[in-house]
Amino acid sequence: MTTTYAALLRGINVGGHRKVPMADLRSLLEELGHRDVRTYLQSGNAVFTTDADGPGDDELTAALQDAIERHFGFRVDCLVRDAAYLAAVADACPFPATELEGKQLHVTYFSEQIAPERFASIDQEAFLPEEFRLGDRVLYLYAPDGLGRSKLGEALARPALVKGVVATTRNWNTVIKLAEMTGSE
Repeated sequence: MTTTYAALLRGINVGGHRKVPMADLRSLLEELGHRDVRTYLQSGNAVFTTDADGPGDDELTAALQDAIERHFGFRVDCLVRDAAYLAAVADACPFPATELEGKQLHVTYFSEQIAPERFASIDQEAFLPEEFRLGDRVLYLYAPDGLGRSKLGEALARPALVKGVVATTRNWNTVIKLAEMTGSE
C-alpha cells in the first residue's frame, strides 16, 4: 500500500535566488526512496508516492528539507501533505471557486493550525471586496484583481502574523492541479 503526497517548497526560483532545478528536486525525492516523482511548474511543487506505513508528514518534510540543504547548501522551508488533505482543502473552499479565475483565489498552507485570533488585527471590511477565511491549516484568499495587486494579501503576509510557522501560497489552479496529480480530485 502506498500514499501519495505533494511537497510544497517555499520561496525558491524567485528572482534568480535559491535555485532548485526541478530535475534535481525529483532526483532528491527519489534518493529519499520515493516513487512516481513528478514536479509541477518551477516554483517548488512535487508529487510522489511512498509506503503508507512509512513516515508521516512531519518526518517527510524534515527529510526533504535536510536533503535540500545538503545538496544545495541552503535551507528551504517545505510542507508535505497527503492526497486526502489536498482534496479536503479543495473541497472546503469557502468561495465559489468554479466561478472565479485561478488568479483570483489563493490558498496559503501553514505548517500548523492557525488560531483566528492571530488575524484579529486585520479589519476585513477595510479590504472589501477582498476577503479571507481560515480552514484546516490553510488560509483562503479571494483577491479579485490577483495577488500582485492585493492589499489584503500584503497585510496577511506581514511577518508578525505568520511568525513561527511555515507558510507558502499557491493560486487556485495549482491547488487543483496538485489535487489532481495526487489522484485526489
